[in-house]
Amino acid sequence: MLSTMNSSSSPYRIIAVCTGNICRSPMVELMLAAALKAAGLDGEVTVDSAGTTGYEAGRPIDPRAARRLAATKLPSDGHIAREWQAGWFLERDLILALDIDHYAWLREYAPDQESMDKVRMLRSFDPKVARKDLLDQGIEDPWYGGQADFDAVWQQIQAALPGIVEHVRSVIGSRDQQPERQQQVRSIS
Repeated sequence: MLSTMNSSSSPYRIIAVCTGNICRSPMVELMLAAALKAAGLDGEVTVDSAGTTGYEAGRPIDPRAARRLAATKLPSDGHIAREWQAGWFLERDLILALDIDHYAWLREYAPDQESMDKVRMLRSFDPKVARKDLLDQGIEDPWYGGQADFDAVWQQIQAALPGIVEHVRSVIGSRDQQPERQQQVRSIS
């Protein structure tokens, strides 16, 4: 079964994680899905989101986040907040933390080193901040602010998307080549 999970036929699975899953992480989910689709990778990747807490579970996306997404023609009316589940450490290939608190929480609860290695700060994919300290890679919670804060979050997410798309393209390319190499080895023997 492990080989099936790692085969090129299995989609690459990404999850974005923030606190309540009503602002930042659903914005990442929808923006990243659109970027992957534009890159022709939507059939090879799945993207979802969750919160580290259940405070907002069952609620829709924050109206200010919905307005910002709608300005770029990304509908968000189907989003329902949900809490992180421990089993997702094994089921996801890339876990994107939105700030240092989420990053630390995810790494603390990761069941093993392999799961810990899947956790990355979202902005580590933005070349302007990738080399900065993890504390400087966070995206502040816009919930306490106004629409301008949601616009700032959108900009920060947008800056990281090309790096994530290239990362996914590279990983998928590597996975696609692995079965060919294995098949060549089998045909030689």
